[in-house]
Amino acid sequence: MTEPAPQPKFFEELDFQKTPIGDLALRKRCVAALDNEEIYEVTLGDGFLMSSLFHEVEVALANLSLADTPGPLDVVVGGLGLGYTAQAALAHETVRSLFVVEAMEAVIGWHESGLVPLGKELSQNPLCHFVHADFFSLAADPARGFDPAVLGAKFHAILLDIDHSPRNLLDHTNATFYRPEGLGKLAEQIHPGGIFGLWSDDPPDEPFLADLGTVFTEVRAEVVKFFNPLLEAQSASTVYLARRA
Repeated sequence: MTEPAPQPKFFEELDFQKTPIGDLALRKRCVAALDNEEIYEVTLGDGFLMSSLFHEVEVALANLSLADTPGPLDVVVGGLGLGYTAQAALAHETVRSLFVVEAMEAVIGWHESGLVPLGKELSQNPLCHFVHADFFSLAADPARGFDPAVLGAKFHAILLDIDHSPRNLLDHTNATFYRPEGLGKLAEQIHPGGIFGLWSDDPPDEPFLADLGTVFTEVRAEVVKFFNPLLEAQSASTVYLARRA
């Protein structure tokens, strides 16, 4: 007698951690409306952070930032998440080093243990280095910088995907980073001609673009649209791009 095929688990919490800014959870579920497609989701407190179902803008953050930046490139990604920005950056042959700065040790652990789909791919890539640190603290300290082994190192591209937007923050203490003084400290860590790229879930913010323009010479906001199969509608996010003289 043939054994029945195992039924998919429609919901599974893979990890749960207490953090200073809320409860962090990694969960996996099957979406019946999408032929039981398996997706991974991350939540923090009562908020939804990211999903493997929607990662077009995370990929666009890397591609838009690196496409016109000549190599070889040393790159920083602020925020590891499910790893899509890091993966997209590493797909560029011009990238020779990638430092992914992540404040939550549990998130790094998900990747190193292979608990998330891109985990082994990233953790086993010799160009990719996970840095357990607060991105915003390092951004404010150019003398220290993002490379734990080289004090004051400069980079050709710094990509950030942590807060929901420059106004909608995971932690209110991050607010100083998005002002001209904070952006100026970051710019000190970027090579001339290098670029700062920022993901935002909100529409373009003209006052923030103006603040970027006080520090960087070329600034723009790109609206990235993507299809939401659950809503059967288009959604959109923003990628800010700021190039140093």
